Amino acid sequence: MGLLSDPVRRRALARLVLRLNAPLCLLSYVAGIAWFLALAFPPLTQRTYMSENAMGSTMVEEQFVGGDRARVFARDFAAYRRKSGALPVAWLERTMRSIGLEVYTQSFSRKLPFPDETHERYMVSGTNVYGILRAPRAASTESLVLTVPCGPDSANSQAVGLLLALAAHFRGQIYWAKDIIFLLTEHDLLGTEAWLEAYHDVNVTGMQSSSLQGRAGAIQAAVALELSSDVVTSLDVTVEGLNGQLPNLDLLNLFQTFCQKGGLLCTLQGKLQPQDWTSLDGPLQGLQTLLLMVLRQASGRPHGPHGLFLRYGVEALTLRGINSFRQYKYDLVAVGKALEGMFRKLNHLLERLHQSFFFYLLPALSRFVSIGLYMPAAGFLLLVLGLKALELWMQLHEAGVGPEEGGGSPGPSASLLPAQGVGLASLVAPLLISQAVGLALYILPVLGQHVATQHFPVSESEAVVLTLLAIYAAGLALPHNTHRMVTIQALDRGWMTLKLVALIYLALQLGCITLTNFSLGFLLAATMVPAAVLTKPQGPRPLYAALLVLTSPAAVLLGSLFLWRELQEVPLSLAEGWQLFLSALAQGVLEHHIYGALLFPLLSLGLYPCWLLFWNVLFWK
Repeated sequence: MGLLSDPVRRRALARLVLRLNAPLCLLSYVAGIAWFLALAFPPLTQRTYMSENAMGSTMVEEQFVGGDRARVFARDFAAYRRKSGALPVAWLERTMRSIGLEVYTQSFSRKLPFPDETHERYMVSGTNVYGILRAPRAASTESLVLTVPCGPDSANSQAVGLLLALAAHFRGQIYWAKDIIFLLTEHDLLGTEAWLEAYHDVNVTGMQSSSLQGRAGAIQAAVALELSSDVVTSLDVTVEGLNGQLPNLDLLNLFQTFCQKGGLLCTLQGKLQPQDWTSLDGPLQGLQTLLLMVLRQASGRPHGPHGLFLRYGVEALTLRGINSFRQYKYDLVAVGKALEGMFRKLNHLLERLHQSFFFYLLPALSRFVSIGLYMPAAGFLLLVLGLKALELWMQLHEAGVGPEEGGGSPGPSASLLPAQGVGLASLVAPLLISQAVGLALYILPVLGQHVATQHFPVSESEAVVLTLLAIYAAGLALPHNTHRMVTIQALDRGWMTLKLVALIYLALQLGCITLTNFSLGFLLAATMVPAAVLTKPQGPRPLYAALLVLTSPAAVLLGSLFLWRELQEVPLSLAEGWQLFLSALAQGVLEHHIYGALLFPLLSLGLYPCWLLFWNVLFWK
């Protein structure tokens, strides 16, 4: 307390902070990036292990041998589907009843906010079919779900056949203590969302659907299956869900355990697991897989039907069968045995999965990074914003103290104006206009699509994207509008106060995002923090302007798309990257309105207005 109350000591502390601020900021930023890159290297990456005692052993004897039956079901399903042009609901009901399930259907419809040109749909209507296998040894208080999405353009017949064959096999067993729901959804994720909302008796997305006539117990876990062939070379697992949610790590460990038991090759992000973690090649391959996971999690998209189950507190995975050029092939029996083993172990659960991690990163299926080890990387980056804000605060409140004092004659920027010269009223205009631009970016593209199509030869989807880009670019004129509303007396110190507010605003936003979606928070911090710290109205203004533009939210999205395809070893040309960027903008808006993805409102209502504040600081007159 004496250090802060003594004016002389307080000045000495201020000089020290101002003198060391730049090297401390640089050191903290480099430490954050280096910490993140080191996550793929031992000892920061650890071996996975099973935390739930009820699933700690694979001592179950899988008895599924219905591969031929699954292929027959798949052929019949594909034939009836080609004949009807839609999901063969009557055939599915008849087949499920012959197996011995309680069969129900659910109709749903959804009008999209604008046409989805990727899937060529606008007015969507369909029917979900599900059958319930009642547990013979317990009341219907808990259940498990095996689901297969049936989109209009997806070849998932083999998955439907395997689901029906597994249902017939499970029907003949007497050890089930949980109900098992076999769910087939039309229109991919739209059908899944409609069924989940009806099952939990909520409506969070405006879906129009009929109520469910049959229910089982509370859903404990779910597995989504996608197979396009009756032979696979590997099973790829997807864990990233809506808004970056992840399933309990024990469910992923369970999948890997039964793949190893059955000799199935399993992959993550389409990448094989590194075999040697002692040399440099293993961690470098793990870093590539880790970066792919970070990019997919940061998108906030549900990368499979499981992503929607996670919102309702249901642990879920999506398994995709890959049929590539690899030598070893596995038939439907091997895949069915792995699923049977997983469901039998989940059947042993006495409570929900909770003992393992919900926040983690995966450099490989057999390795993970826990939240306590990856959070310091984001903490170091956010510390840079705190150090810079502290420097500005001291410059504003300690008159006459500058970063060059104490070692010689002070430079021109060392002496500061008195603190009482700061006018907070000068901040009202840029803050209000920035938020107004962000609000327009969020509301106007969808609201004004019909007006745009009437005056310009574009489709509704193109109108939404072009309106987004137009409002985004119009925000660059913000400094020319706000300066007319700022008093002359506040111009000298106003930019420092505005930058202080913007730094605190950015730090709070990035901190909250990082707590819920580390990947998104880290990517935004790694790109936006340097420009936010360096921006000021003096110095090489064109260089600062270029740096701000290159680290704006839109540029970060564009760069992430190029990096994602580069890591997948499918590089993009500039024209392809631009088309993918426009498609990503449209899909981001659609997924926010359809499923409740939060990336679009976070960028438009939060980070873009904050970025405009730094743009206003740069062009402060």
